[in-house]
Amino acid sequence: MIKRILVTGGAGFLGSHLCERLVDLGHDVVCLDNFFTSQKTNVAHLLGRPNFDLIRHDITSPIWLEVDEIYNLACPAAPGHYQFNPIKTMKTSVLGMINMLGMARRCKAKVLQASTSEVYGDPEVHPQVESYRGNVNPIGIRACYDEGKRAAETLMMDYHRSNGINIRIVRIFNTYGPRMHPFDGRVVSNFIRQALTGEDLTIFGNGDQTRSFCFRDDLVEGLIRMMHASDSFTGPCNLGNPDEFTVRELAELVLELTGSKSKIVSLPLPADDPVRRRPDITLAKTNLDWQPMVPLKEGLRRTIEWFRSVNISHYRPPTPNF
Repeated sequence: MIKRILVTGGAGFLGSHLCERLVDLGHDVVCLDNFFTSQKTNVAHLLGRPNFDLIRHDITSPIWLEVDEIYNLACPAAPGHYQFNPIKTMKTSVLGMINMLGMARRCKAKVLQASTSEVYGDPEVHPQVESYRGNVNPIGIRACYDEGKRAAETLMMDYHRSNGINIRIVRIFNTYGPRMHPFDGRVVSNFIRQALTGEDLTIFGNGDQTRSFCFRDDLVEGLIRMMHASDSFTGPCNLGNPDEFTVRELAELVLELTGSKSKIVSLPLPADDPVRRRPDITLAKTNLDWQPMVPLKEGLRRTIEWFRSVNISHYRPPTPNF
């Protein structure tokens, strides 16, 4: 059945791959993006497709469209981007969510919120399960993103309980792959960019903090399966790779795969940086029959190949225009 599907943040790293997948499945896809952290080149290959439309719009302002499904991915997701304008980041999560839920209510559409593992903060429960309420500093420098996403989840559940909106909430753990912004401040893009340009690889502290890295293809598959899940399963549902690596292990693997002679250097730990991060994906396995398939080494190889193919200088850090 062909559906009219809106993807907010659709020209971003994950959104562009989701749009591509949905267009290939034959759906009518509307990509909505304000192009703060995204690139039009991410979706340029889709512009000639008859079932793809691109709209430049910021979801903090209302928009009226007729759709069957909404994937709400719009929000800067990397510290370097979301801390650049923290007030706007909070507005994107809260006002944007209100606007998307209003559209869902009017259209009787199903809406999926791309939440984040950051709702768990610096977790005291490991691995993180969906029932864990988190350890977030509400006044810290990361709070604009962490608390914005927590508020968006609250709005989703309240609209669901009060208005019967058909909702889905996924909590996305560290995801990587082609089309990552080279200057987004995330550890994978930082390390690959630094290795390929001969810079030192910068780790924070001694690099013993852990992360779990999910390749973009696995994550997109999880999003689509969540949208198609039983209406009784609203989530939240963790989507991520349960394989856990230290940041230093990741740096060493990037050096191995790139053949770079760069050195690993240490910088002070930033405030509220989580010590451990690993998802429990029992709910995703049980309800979505989903688990990641791409191992880290293979995913990094494909990501490095893409980084080699693009001109990194064409990508810029955030600018005051946002």
